[in-house]
Amino acid sequence: MNSLDFSFAGAALTALGSGALLWRDRDLLCVSDLHLGKSERIARRGGSALPPYETRDTLKRLAADLSFTQARHVICLGDSFDDLGAARALPEEERLWILGLQAGRRWDWIEGNHDPGPVGLGGTHLGEIALGPLTFRHIAASEVRGEVSGHYHPKASIRARGRSISRPAFLFDSKRLILPAYGTYTGGLRSQSRVLCDLMGPEACAVLTGAQPVAIPMPGKAR
Repeated sequence: MNSLDFSFAGAALTALGSGALLWRDRDLLCVSDLHLGKSERIARRGGSALPPYETRDTLKRLAADLSFTQARHVICLGDSFDDLGAARALPEEERLWILGLQAGRRWDWIEGNHDPGPVGLGGTHLGEIALGPLTFRHIAASEVRGEVSGHYHPKASIRARGRSISRPAFLFDSKRLILPAYGTYTGGLRSQSRVLCDLMGPEACAVLTGAQPVAIPMPGKAR
C-alpha cells in the first residue's frame, strides 16, 4: 500500500494514499469525515439521486487499511455519518460490517458538526481525545500545538506533464495537521481557500493522496 512518512509534533506518522493517517507507535489508524449514508440523506431531502454504494465503498477501503496496518485503535475524527438520520437508516448488513471492523479494537467516535456520533454502534463517543503529544478533534481550534483535525476536506493541486492534478490532501505545519475527507462523495476545499490559509503557517506542507502520495509546499501559502 502506498504511503508517505513524516514527522509531526514529535510523532512519526504515515499518510496513506487512501487518506487515512497511521501512527505505528500507537497501533492507531485515524480517518476523518466518512460521511456514511450521504446518498440516503440527499435522497431523503429530495435532492438528486446518487448511486447508493458510497457507504460500502468507504467501508471497503477502511477494511483494506485495517487489514494492511493491523491497527488496534481506530479514531473516526467526526462527521462519520452525513447526519443522524443516515446513521439510523444504515442497512443491517453495513451495520454488522462496522461492528465486525470494531471487533478486538479500541474504537473512538469523535463528535462532528454533522453528527454527534453514531448511535446504536459500539465504540466510545468523545468530543476530543489527547494521546501523547497529539490531540484529536473534529474542527481546528485557534491556538493549539499537536492538533489533528478534519472538517475542511482539504485538497491540493500539482502540475504534472503539463496538466493540473487535484487530490484530497493532508495539510500540516508545526502546530496542526488537517486530514482529508475519507468518505466517498465528500468533495473538498482547495488549499488556497482563505480559511485554510488563515489556519496554516507559512511552512505548511500538503501531502496529496492517491496511488503515489507526494508532499509539496502547501499551495496558496506565501513563502
